[in-house]
Amino acid sequence: MSKIKIFSKGILKENAVFVMLLGLCPVLGTTTSAINGLGMGVATLFVLLLSNITISLIKNIVPDMVRIPVFIVVIASLVTVLQLLMQAYTPGLYATLGLFIPLIVVNCMILGRAEAFASKNSLVDSILDALGMGLGFTLALTILGAVREVLGSGSVFDFKFMDGDGMLVFVLAPGGFLGLGFIIAILNWIKRNKEAKAKLQAVEINTKKK
Repeated sequence: MSKIKIFSKGILKENAVFVMLLGLCPVLGTTTSAINGLGMGVATLFVLLLSNITISLIKNIVPDMVRIPVFIVVIASLVTVLQLLMQAYTPGLYATLGLFIPLIVVNCMILGRAEAFASKNSLVDSILDALGMGLGFTLALTILGAVREVLGSGSVFDFKFMDGDGMLVFVLAPGGFLGLGFIIAILNWIKRNKEAKAKLQAVEINTKKK
């Protein structure tokens, strides 16, 4: 697989949220606004990148029988570092995200990339994989947070552009499910339209050849 494909697959084709539906607990719990979604995405990207780097470097010295516990210890250590940095430099965001920061330890996307990719590939490929998956995750959380904030509060990134309040349901927990469902439905509709057009073009080309 080329370097470009390793990087790009996590952004669109294998997006952790919109395609693979991984790590939905923080996705639904922290995306009440665009800034919260962006903050959670960047925090997850930080841990994912450093865990992929670390695991790729130590993969040849970790016995197979203890690799999963070792991976979890690595991820937990990085999350602890992240918590301390956020408490020091972004206390407001840390207070808002709350419990979801330590829960990054059990994010199945991070452990999954460590086991499925970083432990079996080179350092460079592991970095590209982490950047692609992390950026895709961050993009998904930011988009979902922006949609919920616009519909629920009439603002985006705390910039108020609409008088009055929006639909309260999108700020509450059910809004996460509704917003995610609508976005996935739209993306699937676009994907199917592209596939249908591609098939139609292929049929037309074959017909002309005959």
